[in-house]
Amino acid sequence: MSSHTNRNTTNTTNNTLSLDTFACAWCGLTVSAYAADGAPRNHCPSCLHSRHVLDHAEGGPSDCGGRMSPIAIAVLRTGDWMVIHRCVRCDELTSNPARTDDNQLILMRMAVRPLAQPPFPLEAFGTL
Repeated sequence: MSSHTNRNTTNTTNNTLSLDTFACAWCGLTVSAYAADGAPRNHCPSCLHSRHVLDHAEGGPSDCGGRMSPIAIAVLRTGDWMVIHRCVRCDELTSNPARTDDNQLILMRMAVRPLAQPPFPLEAFGTL
């Protein structure tokens, strides 16, 4: 996350805040690097897109820089939701925690998509 973060820092002796932001790769929104609850974020709370800056397979920074599209939701055993992203440039998959201020409509759309578009005909249930 830090490699796509703009650091707008000011003198802390003047009691001014340091603000980390980044521009969304999809919608252009200027996004705080921290969610409303103070947790770090790496994706836009409005459209849930991100930028491919970390190589999750090998660790460390990634040279890809592609846009990460939100494609699904995974629910951990703890009940926490993870946003699954796929890089549009290199197809790497990543998972990142959903944040309290993320767009709830988009989260729900991704969560119910498998039920709304099953990989088999729904008529099959009529013969069970």
